[in-house]
Amino acid sequence: MLKKERLFEILENFLTKSIAVIGDMMIDEYIIGNVDRISPEAPVPVVNVNNEKYVLGGAANVVNNLSVLGVNVLAYGIVGNDLNANKLLYKFKEKNVNTEGIIIDRERPTIIKQRILAGNQQLLRIDREKKYPISNEIENKIINNLNKNIEKIDAIILSDYDKGVLTENLAKNIIKIAKENNKIIIIDPKPKNVLNYIGATSMTPNLKEACECIGKNITENENEIIQIGKEIREKLELDHLLMTRSEKGMSIFMKNSVENIPTFAKEVYDVTGAGDTVISLYTLALSCGASYEESAKIANTGAGVVVGRVGTSVVTKEEIIEFYEEIYDKHNLKIEEKKY
Repeated sequence: MLKKERLFEILENFLTKSIAVIGDMMIDEYIIGNVDRISPEAPVPVVNVNNEKYVLGGAANVVNNLSVLGVNVLAYGIVGNDLNANKLLYKFKEKNVNTEGIIIDRERPTIIKQRILAGNQQLLRIDREKKYPISNEIENKIINNLNKNIEKIDAIILSDYDKGVLTENLAKNIIKIAKENNKIIIIDPKPKNVLNYIGATSMTPNLKEACECIGKNITENENEIIQIGKEIREKLELDHLLMTRSEKGMSIFMKNSVENIPTFAKEVYDVTGAGDTVISLYTLALSCGASYEESAKIANTGAGVVVGRVGTSVVTKEEIIEFYEEIYDKHNLKIEEKKY
């Protein structure tokens, strides 16, 4: 049981932590308007735009989640030599993010995902990106800067959207650096790249991603899910595995048991970025000395807040406390443990 006093203690310790986020930095653009007619040129809606906004996306959304919580964040990745890079770096500067590890790659654009919405309904998404592995030169720059800062880093998050930053060589080198320096390293890889991350501390896939990691069809059978979690943990030599399971909450797979942590989202509008909130809060809580169970409950609470909003979102400490008191205290949600 995570008591409120313990929750407050962990959240207060957030301010003392430094987290490195390494991965595919992006911008999410939302073009919002209303539709009242169909185009005469083609059978498509005409959107009258009344608002446009840019927010941090991909690995940059993990950075955003952490910075809102008062954490010292070191960002590592690439941007293009373009105006969108300026937008991304300006937002990082506003949040006092350390950007020494952001490298300009003149061969590709800064990744931007443009979403066109009518009210809360997404009509279209446009991706501007070039997907291929970064050069050895950029890899070395990231590794050298990480080595320079490793002593002041409490934990590392690897956020892999398969856009080219986290190459096999870079991922393995970062995990090696983390293990040599006794640092927590939590991974969020694309399933096809999962074997690049052997030896990390933990991983935070959703159920669909977990099934894809070992070539299984998605399942709701509890015994099959337990076997999937065990297999991933053993194959990647993880200390433990945190699997998110939508309305069924989360499952923590350890060496000899699994703990199922229930969830209670008031309303679900949009899961965009919820996984980034989970990995941010889980890593941060672990770096503060919280147990797996405590860390998962805090991550679960944060995810419950952000899925109730439209678009990429973040959660504050105050919202975590309010939601936790309302949901876990009110409904007295219990953790279920099963031995293998």
